[in-house]
Amino acid sequence: MVEKIPDQENFFKNELLKITKPARYIGEEWNILVKNPSQTTCSVVLGFPDIYEIGMSHLGLKILYQILNDLPGVRAERAFVPWPDLGKLMKEKSIPLFSLENKIPIRSFDIVGLSLQTEMNFTNILYFLDLSQIPFRSSEREDDFPIIIGGGASTCNPEPISDFFDAFLIGEGEEAFVEIIQIVSAMKGQRKGDILSELAKVVGVYIPSFYQVGYSKNGIVSKIQTMNKRAFPQIQRRWLKDLDNALYPEAIPVPYISIVHDRIPLEISRGCTRGCRFCQAGMIYRPHRERSPENIVHLAEKLVASTGYEEISLLSLSSTDHSRIEEIISNLSRRFEAKNVNISLPSIRMDTFSVQIAQNLKRVRKSGLTFAPEAGTDRLRRIINKGLTDQEIFSTLEKVFEGGWDDVKLYFMFGLPDEKESDLIGISQLVNEGLQIGKKIRGKRVSIHLNLSAFVPKPHTPFQWMGQNSLEEFEEKIQRIKAGFSRDRRLIRMNWSDFKESTLEAVLSRGDRRLSRVIEKAYHLGQIMDGWREFFSFERWKLAFEEVGLDYHFYSERWRDPKEILPWDHISSGVKKEYLLKELEKSRRQEVTPRCIHFQECMSCGVCSS
Repeated sequence: MVEKIPDQENFFKNELLKITKPARYIGEEWNILVKNPSQTTCSVVLGFPDIYEIGMSHLGLKILYQILNDLPGVRAERAFVPWPDLGKLMKEKSIPLFSLENKIPIRSFDIVGLSLQTEMNFTNILYFLDLSQIPFRSSEREDDFPIIIGGGASTCNPEPISDFFDAFLIGEGEEAFVEIIQIVSAMKGQRKGDILSELAKVVGVYIPSFYQVGYSKNGIVSKIQTMNKRAFPQIQRRWLKDLDNALYPEAIPVPYISIVHDRIPLEISRGCTRGCRFCQAGMIYRPHRERSPENIVHLAEKLVASTGYEEISLLSLSSTDHSRIEEIISNLSRRFEAKNVNISLPSIRMDTFSVQIAQNLKRVRKSGLTFAPEAGTDRLRRIINKGLTDQEIFSTLEKVFEGGWDDVKLYFMFGLPDEKESDLIGISQLVNEGLQIGKKIRGKRVSIHLNLSAFVPKPHTPFQWMGQNSLEEFEEKIQRIKAGFSRDRRLIRMNWSDFKESTLEAVLSRGDRRLSRVIEKAYHLGQIMDGWREFFSFERWKLAFEEVGLDYHFYSERWRDPKEILPWDHISSGVKKEYLLKELEKSRRQEVTPRCIHFQECMSCGVCSS
């Protein structure tokens, strides 16, 4: 007998009319996959600890949704956290969080897989579990509760949330999640401890309860040791070796409401060749792999036919680094121009942008162009291994404006290692010069959208040992940048990240297991939806740290000794720690590391041999 939510008919007819955007919760979208619970033997809910519009924009969820539902006997459904108005209503009426497809309570599934894409969703993990009426900590959950598994980018250091999960999948899930499903299906009804012991054999699966962490008097991790014979001393990240032949959905759910990325997401490559020293994604998604142009065109045709979308976004960490990108864009533009389907690139390298690409991108309509110089001077770009010169930046802006664009978006970071005042002045000087180039070519209607982000040191990068700037330093630096703009300030639309959010992100991304108490305390103080500015409260977080007895500065601003044990040292991204240390030294010498391209000189990071 499948459990249903209490008074389900009344809830969907009456209660949903009381809250904002009820279409978030009704399901029944075009292309969803609904299976009869009585005809399946293993059930999985693919959960996302953010609202529908965010979760439905995530490509990984779409891929796993198709892969798992293609497995005989397996039923995969979706669930997202509700906006606080519905969350409050569900608690008042004791209505458990439910899946969209069959409206089944989350606690009734065999597996709950949560996609963890940002540390700012960590309190939402507890929000998801709380509404699901599932105890927070793995140690408090009996065998009749689902197995809670975390995956995604934030699991490259899962320690701050390790007490809340039974297992983590480190790396890419297309193959590993299938192996997990097979084990859970075969052992259904057995003790959870026995199932976890079997899951520990799967490469990429990390069982936190199988490890013990010790701390020295100064708060630094002193040991990480295994407590189970099945536990590997180091967990190796899973990665998909053959991207081109991997299953990719030819139909995806089409929402009834607008979502953040409301278009066809078509992944053309995975990984990055660049090796920017600040970029976690560029390290943890190595090596660079490509889909063939023929496969990309085939998938595009299928997805346009099955969804009716009028835009295809070619996804990659650096889309213009695909070895045949001009051919791909040209073929897609010609093929879909008559159908009024636009082709867009979310990520473009300034040194690989061409006039041909520009002309093909505006065949149907001009999408916005976004570039990321990242730093204000050649010197600092060498330090971070961006490998981009002022001249290349100006040359690209000339191509953009000559191509007919009046507006361009530029991304910069501040607070980077070894940053000087001249680097901050360099940002405003670059933007000022860019405006002059645009005005000369396009006239006074030109504008630049400037987005500034505070640097956050991340695990598994060469800068993982670095301390972050203080809140006061961030404030001083943003004021210095603003002061450098010319009298054309009205032509610059400027946004910058919340320094307090960036500080919390640094704390949680490089934290240890003790932070689980802080996260739980913050949740009980009312903290959820940290990624939404209207709900974020740094004061609540500071209070949570004070009540637990930990200092957040210890995690954000402290420089780590390269010899100390890092909380994530037992989690391997495939990139060797020795390589990261070499890259750290090269940054101090302002030495650029060449791109990682097949059949050329290998930088021996260790991924391809892992």
